[in-house]
Amino acid sequence: MPVTIKILQQRMEEAVAALDFEEASRCRDMINAMRGGATAVEAEAARFEGLTRQEPGAMGLGTSQQKRTPPAGWRPPARPDPMTAGRSRHGRKRKG
Repeated sequence: MPVTIKILQQRMEEAVAALDFEEASRCRDMINAMRGGATAVEAEAARFEGLTRQEPGAMGLGTSQQKRTPPAGWRPPARPDPMTAGRSRHGRKRKG
């Protein structure tokens, strides 16, 4: 009997009623995989243990990193000298 989304939803509800949340989360992940285009066999064979869900808010566009982390050894640049702000390289005041 092939596993369908409807059967997985029933299994997930039964697991929640039995307080077996690990099984319920496995069923949920299989449902999401099948909705994403995976076959029932691929969804059962997939391993979802190491995956974590993204939290909205601190994500950058087009990336799965939730927070930006600077490279090892990176230091922020020095702040500009306030006495030289607004001056050109030749010492004259800038227009504007």
